Amino acid sequence: MLKLGRNDPCWCGSGKKYKQCHEMIEQRIWQYKRQGHEVPRRDMLKTPAQVEKIRASAKVNVAVLDYVAEHIRAGISTEEIDRWVYDVTTSMGAIPAPLNYEGFPKSVCTSVNDVVCHGIPDPKEILQEGDIINVDVSTILNGYFSDSSRMFCIGQVSPEREKLVRVVKECVELGLKEVKPWGFLGDMSQAVHDHAHANGYHVVREIGGHGVGLQFHEDPWVGYCGKRGTDMLLVPGMMFTIEPMVNAGTHEVWVDENNGWTVRTGDGSDSAQWEIQVLVTEDGAEVISW
Repeated sequence: MLKLGRNDPCWCGSGKKYKQCHEMIEQRIWQYKRQGHEVPRRDMLKTPAQVEKIRASAKVNVAVLDYVAEHIRAGISTEEIDRWVYDVTTSMGAIPAPLNYEGFPKSVCTSVNDVVCHGIPDPKEILQEGDIINVDVSTILNGYFSDSSRMFCIGQVSPEREKLVRVVKECVELGLKEVKPWGFLGDMSQAVHDHAHANGYHVVREIGGHGVGLQFHEDPWVGYCGKRGTDMLLVPGMMFTIEPMVNAGTHEVWVDENNGWTVRTGDGSDSAQWEIQVLVTEDGAEVISW
């Protein structure tokens, strides 16, 4: 970390002197670090200018998911959803972040029933009455990234599936309440984990959330099996996703070797996930994309 004089311009680009901007925050971060806590690097704190650019990207991301919500129904293919996402995203001057990301062939992830995440849209995969599906949308606008996903119930679903979808959304809402400056990622993590387990479900351990904004995937890695008061210190300017993947059965998962992407539950049980993108503010948290 570059050592700044108190009267030097702050590294964040605010135009203020360091002593009037980030000096007190960084002194407090170092106090936690000396106590042995994991703390964020300076480059993990988004500047006000960066946040505004990310908000613009998120506006597209939310609009795409709103379009999906209005049109999704039984009888359509997941390939059609991919086409919607591509068309709406590009019509707004943005780029679907998943397209060609590390070889991913589509513009969106569509994960149906026992698919935990990274489902690849397919013209042969037709949504049926009673299915549940996660549609995970990520957007690049002028080099800035946004990321969120929603669950959709197709027609009349079973009470078991309805409960799973509802409880996972509750997990995200409870986790969000724990996101506040000078708390810890573990505070959020335990809230998510405890609510899922209280309802008889298991949280996927190997896959979690992530920092986002300047890149698709940034630090920190965000898990959902942590304990209150542990994991990384939350500091104003941090931005990450809350996206627990919760299985009705075992927490274990496996990756489809045929495509190297699609993750399924280990026992064929249903899985659900909601994802929001969150900014830590000076007095709490702001949901950037949902």
